[in-house]
Amino acid sequence: SPLPAMFVMSIWCSSFSLSSRSLAIALVVCVTLVYFSYSFNACLLASISRSLQQSNLRNLLTLTSSPRNDTSESEGSSTNTTRSSNHTSNTANSSQPTTNAPAQTVTTSQDGAPKYQLLRQQGLRPSRHFPDTLIIGVKKSGTRALLEFIRLHPDVRAAGSEVHFFDRHYQRGLRWYRHHMPYTIEGQITMEKTPSYFVTKEVPQRVYHMNPATKLLIVVRDPVTRAISDYTQAASKKADMKRFEQLAFVNGSYSVVDTNWGPVKIGVYARYLERWLLCFPLSQLLFISGERLIMDPAYEIGRVQDFLGLKRVVTEKHFYFNATKGFPCLFKSEARSTPHCLGKTKGRNHPHIDPSAIERLREFYRPFNNKFYQLTGINFAWP
Repeated sequence: SPLPAMFVMSIWCSSFSLSSRSLAIALVVCVTLVYFSYSFNACLLASISRSLQQSNLRNLLTLTSSPRNDTSESEGSSTNTTRSSNHTSNTANSSQPTTNAPAQTVTTSQDGAPKYQLLRQQGLRPSRHFPDTLIIGVKKSGTRALLEFIRLHPDVRAAGSEVHFFDRHYQRGLRWYRHHMPYTIEGQITMEKTPSYFVTKEVPQRVYHMNPATKLLIVVRDPVTRAISDYTQAASKKADMKRFEQLAFVNGSYSVVDTNWGPVKIGVYARYLERWLLCFPLSQLLFISGERLIMDPAYEIGRVQDFLGLKRVVTEKHFYFNATKGFPCLFKSEARSTPHCLGKTKGRNHPHIDPSAIERLREFYRPFNNKFYQLTGINFAWP
């Protein structure tokens, strides 16, 4: 009851000789301490709870993006890489220097771009695959332009530089090659460009062993113009280079063409195409006109998209023509969101070549061009 309690309190205060004012101060201090202690503990518990929740989320993302078990990646084994139903599985022949292996899956320590973090949260696993499509040539015909134009498509991912696996680094093995491929998700096409593949003798068989269903893109242009462009690029890097006419012909006379000189030799397209047709049917090759790729890029890229089974996303709206360079440019690309051209080397001015030399080269190439038209079923109407 209240009376005994008051009586006890009165005795307690008397025993300690406390005034009523001192007692009130003591009570206020005690209440304040209890309040701050409660607030501190509540904040501490809330902070611990948030930390636990964030830790669980990180663990979940790590689990969803962890690599698959590669138990079959030992030497002497061969495993096919699973791709989208729209694209063919890449296979490796047992004669390869290094056997095929499962696609490498992105981990949290690799390719941490926000777009891939978002994909992982959605349950998608970006991984590296062997290319479905190769741009195999021809040098100085527009291969870089083709690659940059087709990369505007969201379902195309390409290696950024020429890998040269099938002609220079083949002994490094297929695992090395796949490591140089971009990360893709299901439904995307992996692409690689190395123009020297077209003219290298061993490459067709090596590509076939990687994947006999590989699609091949070949950009070709008038071989005389191509040879001059090839020479122009080399001359820009060597100040004391001989004149084009001196290199293209034997003994300073226009009567005999030097077929051992690289820029001339590459233009005999039919010779190299016959090698590829021994391994791949014509239906897996698409020939792009280098001249039309410059004058009407949307048309040629439309053909490429159809050939690859892609929706026509890249159209006229992506291009504008730079009259100064005489070359198509992009309003935006995968790397840049502002209008730009491909580079200073594109549209480089050619040196003056003796018209008689040009006419002699046209006579030289004419029978080879006709053979090329027959093999491809396309008349490119080169002079």
